[in-house]
Amino acid sequence: MHKNALSVLAAGVTLALAPGIANSAKAGKSAHASKVVSSKQLERGRYMVLTGHCNNCHTYGYSSKQGNVPEKDWLLGSSPLGFRGPWGTTYASNLRLTVRNFTAEQWVKYAKSVKPRPPMPWWPLRDTTEQDLAAMYQYIRHLGPAGEPARDYVPPDKEPKPPYETRQLVQ
Repeated sequence: MHKNALSVLAAGVTLALAPGIANSAKAGKSAHASKVVSSKQLERGRYMVLTGHCNNCHTYGYSSKQGNVPEKDWLLGSSPLGFRGPWGTTYASNLRLTVRNFTAEQWVKYAKSVKPRPPMPWWPLRDTTEQDLAAMYQYIRHLGPAGEPARDYVPPDKEPKPPYETRQLVQ
């Protein structure tokens, strides 16, 4: 008799909790689903990286090879190549490591407000839509972390290690 009472009690508790458990599972699945990135968004991010010419500086050898660089090597930064001008010598950042420091929302805010040293043209980022910046973020994260951080900035009065390109500011 004692066993039957426990079985009935257990069955009652299970039935009482079942809707809540089911709703929690659905909520967990929908929360996970909202974090899944669509192939359309990845395609848009890839398109924005290409048409925004991010690879020209952020992918070593991209310009000299006329874009013939495997996608697995994209956006790893310009190292060892530096860009030297009146501002000193700068190195394009490894965007695949950079995005790891941001959420999508933080990345959009950063991209719209950052004003790095030349030759980075920051004003196109400011004018890019939040949706396109978010797609770029998702695409860059999709590539995965790889490579090394960029070399440190070299002031104009110091000689940088080769290789570097000499650049002039457009006035």
